Amino acid sequence: MKSLTAFVAALVLFSGSAFALTDDEAAALKRAETYLNGMGNMQARFLQVNPDGSTHEGELFVARPGKMRINYDPPAQMLVVADGKWLIYVDKEVNESSYLDLNDTPAGLLLKPDMSFADKSVKLRGVKLGKGTVEITASQAKDPALGKLTFVFSDSPFELRQWRVVDAQNQEVAVTLFEPRFGGVLDKKLFEYDKPVDKRDPDRRAD
Repeated sequence: MKSLTAFVAALVLFSGSAFALTDDEAAALKRAETYLNGMGNMQARFLQVNPDGSTHEGELFVARPGKMRINYDPPAQMLVVADGKWLIYVDKEVNESSYLDLNDTPAGLLLKPDMSFADKSVKLRGVKLGKGTVEITASQAKDPALGKLTFVFSDSPFELRQWRVVDAQNQEVAVTLFEPRFGGVLDKKLFEYDKPVDKRDPDRRAD
């Protein structure tokens, strides 16, 4: 009877999903929520694997909620900044930047304040319990076609080790974290982006 009650509770709690959850899956979701909401500041090295198999390395900075910076090692000419409102993709080679509403991107799930997989703004897509790992896949509920994010946690200790993003074109990018460091103070300027003035522009204002 106790097991049946827990099953029904899990089904009601996560009714935004299109599937029923086992007791272990519901418990894993709660652990993930607690972890993300308590993560605060984090720095880590990362390895990014792109859809074509190419790779990039760099340094990741996260200040939950809302803020993130991805610095890519040379020769990559890219930068990604989340400033709490926008997710900004920067192509340094051509000095161009693109702004996306953070809440319209899978990255918004990682940085969401008071993260809850039961939130109506979140669409739970799947929970997979592996040997020593927990994988949770979700998307923004208002437009799941924008892409989905899979969180990959180690089970013991329970820590975020990787995430995988599948975009609207079904292209997957995997980011694996190394040497994560938590807490401390991060410079607020890490999460700001001011587009550099193009010195070749004849219409730029003189200093």
